[in-house]
Amino acid sequence: MRTSLLFRSVCLSVALLATSSLSSCLKVIKPGKQFTAYRPATMPDYAQPDNWAALPTRRDSADVVPLGSGLRDNQKNAVADVFYVHPTTFLRSESWNADLSDERLNRFTDNSTIRKQATVYNAAARIYAPRYRQATLYSFFDEKTTNGKDALELAYSDVKAAFQYYLAHYNQGRPIIIAGHSQGTFHATRLLHEFFDNDAKLRKQLVVAYLIGFKVKTDEYQAMRPCEDSTQTGCYVGWNSVETGNEYPPFAGGLATNPLTWTLDTTVVPARLNRGGVPLAFNRIDTAVVGAQVHRGLLWINVPKPIGYPRFLLPGQPQLRHSFHIADYALFYLNLRRNAVTRVQAYTAQPQRP
Repeated sequence: MRTSLLFRSVCLSVALLATSSLSSCLKVIKPGKQFTAYRPATMPDYAQPDNWAALPTRRDSADVVPLGSGLRDNQKNAVADVFYVHPTTFLRSESWNADLSDERLNRFTDNSTIRKQATVYNAAARIYAPRYRQATLYSFFDEKTTNGKDALELAYSDVKAAFQYYLAHYNQGRPIIIAGHSQGTFHATRLLHEFFDNDAKLRKQLVVAYLIGFKVKTDEYQAMRPCEDSTQTGCYVGWNSVETGNEYPPFAGGLATNPLTWTLDTTVVPARLNRGGVPLAFNRIDTAVVGAQVHRGLLWINVPKPIGYPRFLLPGQPQLRHSFHIADYALFYLNLRRNAVTRVQAYTAQPQRP
């Protein structure tokens, strides 16, 4: 599977076994039975608020801002919505898919990805983030059976159901941002295929899609194209952060948008254009944390000097490859936050928009 190296890095980064080999790590997170041997948890009812990690009508982890940043949550006044699909937070082996009644997992999801990624959008849009029966991490390694594929299919069925509920009960014709990271982007990419690419009416509501942390093709869609600047709407952006000088086969040839300029060109962009990263501790703003350059479907970055932006070693031949996958949002937090606001403003300024 094209993503195996990516999720190998995640396996190492979460340090399931701090001193173990990669094979030991994989063995620990591999479910012990076939997909069909497990009874999946009950499909979530998205009419129930508990099945959403974030809703704009209640207090939750999507409402916060980095400590001492001076930023503000503006969801109450926002004219647009964001439908955000979180990345993999289910790393265990007891089943192929997560159970939404697992409160420990829900807290981990809320305190990690909702807090440190979804919040980037709370200046621009109301945040809707569904909980879903996400596929376990090992699903992306499973190249010999259909178990991983089946687990991802089940996960997507929840994301699709959540989006359908959102459209029917929450959206009310408002502009939409689609956003995700990693497994979330895997599902968001498919969501755009099914709901936007062949539906001109719904496509008119699309402000932008932020498809970050997964390989997305530059010709992924028939009717939508990658964004070419910071104000274009109805388009999509994406990147995968890798240390400068390293290739990364799983994402080679995919879409790479430079979040410092929002263009696709290969110019080296200096760190002074980085408005600020937010480390995983979510406790400060680091201005000019990294520069960036588009390179063959990757976003090349220098190694950040401040701590809090983890670097991951990817085992592989002929050399080690260095991924900043977990920090894809963190490294460009303020640029992404400002761009979401800018694109919503550009969208609402167009008289032909609903």
